[in-house]
Amino acid sequence: MRHQHGPVAPVLLDGDVPAWLVLGYRELLHVTGSPQLYARDPRRWNAWDRIPPDWPLLPLFAYQPSMLFAEGQEHRRRAGAVSDALSQIDPFELRRECERIADRLIDTFAGTGEADLAAQYAAPIPLLAVAKMCGMSDAGAMTLVRDMGIAFDGGADALEAFARVRAAVVQLVDSRRVHPGHDMTSRLLGHAAALTDDEIVNDIVVVMNAGQLPTSTWIGNTIRLMLTDDRFALALSGGRNSIGQALNEVLWEDTPTQNMAGRFATQDTYLGGQRIRAGDLLILGLAAANADAGIRPDSCADSTGNRAHMSFSHGEHRCVHPAPELAEIIARTAVEVLLDRLPDVTLAVSPDALVWRPSVWMRGLSALPVQFTPTPAPNPVSA
Repeated sequence: MRHQHGPVAPVLLDGDVPAWLVLGYRELLHVTGSPQLYARDPRRWNAWDRIPPDWPLLPLFAYQPSMLFAEGQEHRRRAGAVSDALSQIDPFELRRECERIADRLIDTFAGTGEADLAAQYAAPIPLLAVAKMCGMSDAGAMTLVRDMGIAFDGGADALEAFARVRAAVVQLVDSRRVHPGHDMTSRLLGHAAALTDDEIVNDIVVVMNAGQLPTSTWIGNTIRLMLTDDRFALALSGGRNSIGQALNEVLWEDTPTQNMAGRFATQDTYLGGQRIRAGDLLILGLAAANADAGIRPDSCADSTGNRAHMSFSHGEHRCVHPAPELAEIIARTAVEVLLDRLPDVTLAVSPDALVWRPSVWMRGLSALPVQFTPTPAPNPVSA
């Protein structure tokens, strides 16, 4: 696409809906760093008259009164409150909680000698951790794992799944208003920004969406890399520096969020040689920007320590601070505990037999089958 169209390519979404895919690193920096020209509110879209009410991608594009679609001062108010609430999370306590979650999950399959690490391990860990941050019990978090995956893939059941996610968060906010605690939801309820319950519900849904599927995919893609790439074999025999290297390399080469929706032009303009009309939709090609030869002439070069990737986006609508750091704690802890508990874990199939999820938005495996020496769990629990 880059060779044929340059750094900005015309694409069609489901149902032949036109959009622009931003492929160039510099162009992506410009779009995400120019909110006055490329705004976030999807109500600006000039193609709404072509969108049916049951469009599968509606959960990704339909306006929600959340910080995700807010602009200007309103976005700063909402995102600032979420950032403040996240900043009060103790990273050491988060790591201990993630270790507990990881151990409990491994206990359910450690004695079998085999597992699907995508479904049984990588998928539940981030949402269970985020649910704990928000004050939710473990009981409802596993259902949220399934429903968020359905909603994010944009299939026929996406709208119903998204409605179930929101209903669960409404119940959480109602509970925390009556019984506040030391959690993110309670902090948002008491924040000086004076957020309404509806604003808090919508912003927690954003945090859960952003924290679960991308992070679980990051974990799965990192485990795959470490099981298929000899450069990271040291991690499987007790080393730890290579885990950080693998996590960073995945953000460059197999970043979980491949494409992100979106930005909307506020006026006619030009970008990457293309004429962009007011109201046109631009899809952020995060993976394409990471692979841009203009900034990475040697795609095989060692990326250790280079964190200039676009995996957390850029500009005022990038992942709020300190969300990327918290996600890395979750991902790194998940990989470390797995290798400590199952040091001889290997793929149960050929690397070529692994199947990627059918999504243009997220790059993750449909399944990650592994095998290992069965070990009895110290405290076996029911799956």
